[in-house]
Amino acid sequence: MVSLLGGIFLGWSLGANDASNVFGTAVSSKMVRFWTAAILASIFVMLGAVLSGQAGIETLSGLTRLSISQAVVSSVAAALTVTLMTLLGLPVSTSQAVVGAILGIGILNGQINLAGLGKVVACWFGTPVGAALFSVLLYWGLGAVYNRMNLNLFLSDRLLRAGLIGAGCYGAYALGANNVANVTAVYVGAGMISVLDASLVGGGSIALGVMTFSRPVMETVGQKLVRLDPFSALVVALSMALTIHFYTLVGVPVSSSQAVIGGVLGIGIVRGSNTVSGQTLKNILLAWFLTPVVSCFIALAIDFASHLQYIPPQ
Repeated sequence: MVSLLGGIFLGWSLGANDASNVFGTAVSSKMVRFWTAAILASIFVMLGAVLSGQAGIETLSGLTRLSISQAVVSSVAAALTVTLMTLLGLPVSTSQAVVGAILGIGILNGQINLAGLGKVVACWFGTPVGAALFSVLLYWGLGAVYNRMNLNLFLSDRLLRAGLIGAGCYGAYALGANNVANVTAVYVGAGMISVLDASLVGGGSIALGVMTFSRPVMETVGQKLVRLDPFSALVVALSMALTIHFYTLVGVPVSSSQAVIGGVLGIGIVRGSNTVSGQTLKNILLAWFLTPVVSCFIALAIDFASHLQYIPPQ
């Protein structure tokens, strides 16, 4: 059980940060109370992990064979990478950190599933593009329906509030289903636990992060998404959830943060406004390249340091 602590910590930090991607806009705009959002997010994250998280776990656990000690090393390396990138102010993908750490161990083992790795990397690039496409289509489609309803301000507010809650629950389910692999897949690959146990432990640790430490990020996420009205926020939440769910079916863990950015870019394309600054885009691209590389080198360094032995002078 002690060996799982690295994965549990990674899951806790993932839940604390990524809950903002599914309910942050609704909470920061006062459309939904924090504790309502936190409880719903925790429930649906757990459901997603247990009911639909197996495919992603099998994909990551199949990238290379790991010993128990190597599974711990990869979890710690991923957690340190996420912490480092956060301190640098760069948007971080837990999925990329985990894969980079697994790749480092795979290099040491001389065994990497290149076909599986190529599938994962291709999906990384497809995540923001797919979310932007969903966002454009949803903005046009839902906008046409919404405008035809001709609702008064009171009914419009109630409809948007219900929509944000529904989109948040769906997004939380997709987050749990997709990202539980980041937390515990390495332990499945090491033969420590079963896929079902990995889903339960991973889902529970993500839910714990949501309940205990997601409030600061969730209440300020509106500033990160720039100036989004409630309808645009609903479109972004739905596009993120649909994108993450799609890659869950494919069996590849991806970044919910990158999906949100893709959704915001889609809104910007439709409205013809600069919803994301050029500097933000540069930081995102920098993080995409740095995160797996840094995690890979940290995993190599930790593994090297763990095998050092003191040889006393003769």
